[in-house]
Amino acid sequence: MDTDTDTVPPWHLRGNWEPVLDEIMGTDLRIEGNIPRELDGLYVRTGPNPVNGTSPHWFYGDGMVHGIRLRDGRADWYRNRFVETEPVRRHRGERVKLPELAKGTGNTHVIAHNGSLMALEEGHWPWLLDGDLNTTRYEDYGGALTCSMTAHPKVCPDTGELLAFSYFSFQPPYLHYVRVSPDGKVSQLEPIDIPRMVMMHDFNVTRNHVVFMDLPVCFDLGQLSTGFPFRFDRDAGARLGVMPRNGTNADVQWLEIDPCYVFHPVNAHEEDGRIVLHVSRMESAFGDGSNDYAEVGRLTRWTIDPVRGTVDEQLIDGRAGDFGRVDDRLVGKPARFAYLMALDGEGNSEEPVYGSRLLKYDLHTGSCTEHQLGEGVRGGEPVFAPRSPGAAEDDGWVMAITHDENTGRSALVIVDARDFAGPPVARVHLPRRVPYGAHGSWVPDGALR
Repeated sequence: MDTDTDTVPPWHLRGNWEPVLDEIMGTDLRIEGNIPRELDGLYVRTGPNPVNGTSPHWFYGDGMVHGIRLRDGRADWYRNRFVETEPVRRHRGERVKLPELAKGTGNTHVIAHNGSLMALEEGHWPWLLDGDLNTTRYEDYGGALTCSMTAHPKVCPDTGELLAFSYFSFQPPYLHYVRVSPDGKVSQLEPIDIPRMVMMHDFNVTRNHVVFMDLPVCFDLGQLSTGFPFRFDRDAGARLGVMPRNGTNADVQWLEIDPCYVFHPVNAHEEDGRIVLHVSRMESAFGDGSNDYAEVGRLTRWTIDPVRGTVDEQLIDGRAGDFGRVDDRLVGKPARFAYLMALDGEGNSEEPVYGSRLLKYDLHTGSCTEHQLGEGVRGGEPVFAPRSPGAAEDDGWVMAITHDENTGRSALVIVDARDFAGPPVARVHLPRRVPYGAHGSWVPDGALR
């Protein structure tokens, strides 16, 4: 029997990628195990979720945040809320017209800074949310931010400074570096010279440096018909740009590397005059079209020697994994442990296939411990929450939203970081299916106004 392929929705609109169209709140959440009483805060995650049920590409869906409030060994509530962007408000009948840079979706990452949640994507300004996930406004820092902001800014654990960049420019300069003070003032907006517009999804931060990744996923007008105007061009070359955190364009040292692509670094730090980066390195990305996910990342170490002008590359592990995180208190510092999500479907996938395992790496030894989520259960980005502000690096829990393909149900799993291969200490069953999403954060109580 023939199948009319024209009636089959694209992958990002079917299965557990399919958007949910309503907003709910649940307070009577079923819990297996015991939620640690030390977990007092909000787990929050965002992802693309088109308000009208359709979008031409997964990257373009309207942002929807999902949050679970934990306190005193309880899960007080689950909420999902659309980021109140212009398309969402228009869909609800409002007449609204926002500045061009305020037309972002907030669908890629959500972090806390200066007392608010920031819902981010990389072509526009961030959106600000309160602790109940309500959108309050877009953030242009009083007009001081005149370009877009990356979806992956870094909050320095020592200074509270927000470090960011912007690559979404169709004319030179194609890159800007952004520093924001702990109280939300833009202290630097620095143009950085690169030869072309590239998809620079993330970057690297240490205590004294930032490292830009000029990798060859290049803007290509010929790709517009695919819905995603970037294409991997190996001939464009690849390089890393090292700059002091308060430096200028003239201070950037560019170092060539083998062509590749990195969506997400794991962490970076300084060591004996060198800069060490751990990244999920891919051989290429988007080489055959906008929905080419046949390549996957593998944990790789880049060691930059600024004096010699070299970059040493070392594969840490052959397992496919991405969405890497460390303890947020160690961003830009030497961190021993990293947590990644396993990826499946390598070599034959037009969609990202989230794996049924979470991965914990000892970055000193390269060893990997797997947490098995269960047959047919797919994971999400693993986020670490410490037992207390002063707890040791590995003393805490790893959390992720998972989805059971067998039952169609979603849950928040909480895993003891020191017993990573063991069963979850708690599983919070959520009152609705949560579509596969992007990034999120653990926000301790008191971090939001």
